[in-house]
Amino acid sequence: MKVFVTGIAGFIGFHLTKNLLSEGHEVVGIDNINDYYDVNLKFARLKELGINREEAEVFYKESKSSSFNALKFVRLNLEDKEELFSLFKNESFDVVCNLAAQAGVRYSIENPNVYIQSNIVGYLNILEACRNFSIKHLVYASSSSVYGANTKIPFEESDRVDTPVSLYAATKKSNELMAHTYSHLYKIPTTGLRFFTVYGPWGRPDMSPILFADAISNNRSIKVFNNGNMERDFTFINDIVEGVKRVIEKPVENRELYKIYNIGNNDSIKLMDFINEIETSLGKKATKEMMPMQMGDVKRTWASTVELKKDYNYKPSVKIKEGVQKFVEWYQNFYK
Repeated sequence: MKVFVTGIAGFIGFHLTKNLLSEGHEVVGIDNINDYYDVNLKFARLKELGINREEAEVFYKESKSSSFNALKFVRLNLEDKEELFSLFKNESFDVVCNLAAQAGVRYSIENPNVYIQSNIVGYLNILEACRNFSIKHLVYASSSSVYGANTKIPFEESDRVDTPVSLYAATKKSNELMAHTYSHLYKIPTTGLRFFTVYGPWGRPDMSPILFADAISNNRSIKVFNNGNMERDFTFINDIVEGVKRVIEKPVENRELYKIYNIGNNDSIKLMDFINEIETSLGKKATKEMMPMQMGDVKRTWASTVELKKDYNYKPSVKIKEGVQKFVEWYQNFYK
């Protein structure tokens, strides 16, 4: 199967690509390598995939992996419709997995225009490319943030998602609505995956695991929002990738063309317990700075994964203790 992966230099895109290649699939990946966070981490991920940095820095230049014969990379913006369409025309993809997006809940409050361009305009270009080049299945990243002010626990796909509390969440809800329209009008199979809090090796430096590990390791205090009264459905990256791969590999049969799934750990972990696991793995206690709730944040998330288990036999297996230990081992090795 030939899979087009957007956001290949990102946290999830990088891990998914490695997994797909190990399963014998062919992958063409794109990423714009923006500077929302340290580009050196993004290029380091690409290096792990055998992509040369010098080549990857050049827009529109095709780079072949030195480690995987079945991998090619192109630096490209989703907003660049002409170049995107040219790639679709030349490559004849079977499945598209759209993971590229401007990430970050709080950043969307400061820089709204970036989110509209990448998450709305860029996503429309993906949908148009799928329509024009007969793609068999579009799998795309949504987010648990679409549940917004929802207080019913656990979150289920049938819950109302009309109360987003950040622009980032609103763009992800928009993606789901746009996919529904294209599935309805053009009979394109689409699957939206509402990712819950993903963590693990090679994770984003703007997310709590690295922020905590870095601060504790360097004798700085950590900021604990809402005075620690937070819970998250922390999900290890391997479990996420296994679920995404199953959705990509299984033909869309005997189900609706348009489908949304939660993908998480099916559990709600107290933030303070997560911090305790990081402290244990580092062998060092944190100095905690208790802070009020942040704008755009929610107190608790918890994914019901019943639907994904029913249709794809999805079963997350990595416990917090094991996952945090693997993350810390990577962190200490990468940032030593």
